[in-house]
Amino acid sequence: MKRRMINSLLGVVLVVVAVFCVPLALLEKRSIVSNAQDRVDAAAVRLLGLVETRLAAGEPVTGERIGSQVIEGDYAEIRIPGQPVITIGTPPAGHPLTASESGPSSETVTVEQSRHNVDHEIGNMLLLLGLVALLAVQAAVALAVWQARRLARPLTDLAETAERLGSGDPRPRDRRYGVPELDRVAEVLDASAERIGRMLTAERRLAADASHQLRTPLTALSMRLEEITALCDQPETVREEASIALQQVERLTDVVQRLLTNQRDTHGPSAAGFDLDEVVKQQHEEWAASMRGTGRRLVIEGLEHVTATGTPGTVSQVLATLIENSLMHGGGTVTLRVRSSGSSAVIEVQDEGPGVPPELGNRVFERAVSGRNSTGIGLAVARDLAEADGGRLELLSLKPPVFALFLPRTRPGQDRA
Repeated sequence: MKRRMINSLLGVVLVVVAVFCVPLALLEKRSIVSNAQDRVDAAAVRLLGLVETRLAAGEPVTGERIGSQVIEGDYAEIRIPGQPVITIGTPPAGHPLTASESGPSSETVTVEQSRHNVDHEIGNMLLLLGLVALLAVQAAVALAVWQARRLARPLTDLAETAERLGSGDPRPRDRRYGVPELDRVAEVLDASAERIGRMLTAERRLAADASHQLRTPLTALSMRLEEITALCDQPETVREEASIALQQVERLTDVVQRLLTNQRDTHGPSAAGFDLDEVVKQQHEEWAASMRGTGRRLVIEGLEHVTATGTPGTVSQVLATLIENSLMHGGGTVTLRVRSSGSSAVIEVQDEGPGVPPELGNRVFERAVSGRNSTGIGLAVARDLAEADGGRLELLSLKPPVFALFLPRTRPGQDRA
């Protein structure tokens, strides 16, 4: 913007300089030449008067007698009928200024003057005009730079304000710049910042309240499950299912606790190295029974003892969403496959169902987009969780459907969770 404003104003000044200086230079040049020609004409008239005066008085006309009347540097020729041509001075070189006058006795006087002085005067005039034009251009550039900075600085501040709004900092700046249009934009941004701040405060309060209200029944449910698992007279199957349910409640409690923490601290939990085997086996234990109830299987394939950087609870939520998605919309065996890809650890969830419709593709991760009458939120939330944890969730294949969770592998020497 600064460069565009400077170029625009400089272009206008150059046009003005060209429009005014060029005609002015031509007029001045013509005036200088005209004045010089007038001086030569006056010298010729004066010399002719001297010649006529001497002829009328019967005095001889010679170069020695009237040479002092000729301006130094001029050249003159006097032609009198019946006499030799009288010359005074040295003929100038080039194309001199010339003036001729004739008297009543047919005498003729010709005066020539060199153009050196005229050219020198014209050169001085052009130099003066050039200096004036240069000063005008410099003044225009200085004015353009000042004006550009004056207008660009508020725009930079407004851009920073908009960027802060986008990054979640809705504090208004209350800055005004003395330019009505820019002040109007600043007022709108400040008003938007206040509205966004109120909305964020309300949403955080809602999330905190909901999380707090959920924590109480979860604590009660956890205590009841612990009592069930402590009873010795219960069948082993009941105790095993109660233990699995207790693990699920504990994981949900951890999620609620982290929601409460995130409302107070916008910096997410720091990721650490952990063993993928534990997370994958936990998901297998939680979902195997549900798969068997529908006549399907959940199997684990791939590498073992692979460590990744992230949060085990978040990874468990993402995998649970993918397994549930396969249970609801897929078919056949569901495979949890662990592999490595460069510097990433990859967990794939694949089933033998009809797959993702081609018209959806990666749009399955968009909110409210679903091909089979579901809410369309689960996969979107799963991708957001994966990205917030430093990984990414991708759809690798439409049919068979293959969803892959990419996580950074643990660097050598990094602590494990």
